[in-house]
Amino acid sequence: MTKNDAHWPHPTADELLDAVGPAFGKLRRTSLLDVEHPISAKDLSRTLVLNLVLEHTRDAEAEVTVGAIAELLAVDPSVASRMVTDNIKAGYLLRAASQHDGRRTVLHLSPRGAELMARFRRHQRSAFEYITADWADTERLEFARLMLKYVDSLDRLKDRRRDGTG
Repeated sequence: MTKNDAHWPHPTADELLDAVGPAFGKLRRTSLLDVEHPISAKDLSRTLVLNLVLEHTRDAEAEVTVGAIAELLAVDPSVASRMVTDNIKAGYLLRAASQHDGRRTVLHLSPRGAELMARFRRHQRSAFEYITADWADTERLEFARLMLKYVDSLDRLKDRRRDGTG
């Protein structure tokens, strides 16, 4: 649903809710490709794995394996392995022995991977600020707050699957 749709600016509740999924898809595909000094499409896809490693290793005791990446991305372990290998070859990830179980191999961001993620975050912020430049500050902050609330609530989907209600 866009400004060009017939029901704009007064869509029904169903029309509005049905438009959310496609909007997220469009957001993922375009928002970071159109900023100044864009991140390459290949590096953008690499950030899927890098972000998971970054997010799940904030706790010093946490460790991320290829198997964990597969589970978090809901992909076959062989797919996750290829994605991880690509990041290692690009110099963004490092493999290391687990400090808890030396038989396991864990993943860490390399300094180059940390720099890519810092650049990615700057691009995300720049894109958000550009896209919302004509919004009132209260709208911009409320949208950011609601987006974070939405993302924080994503674990409910796992609970729903586990309970067999979804």
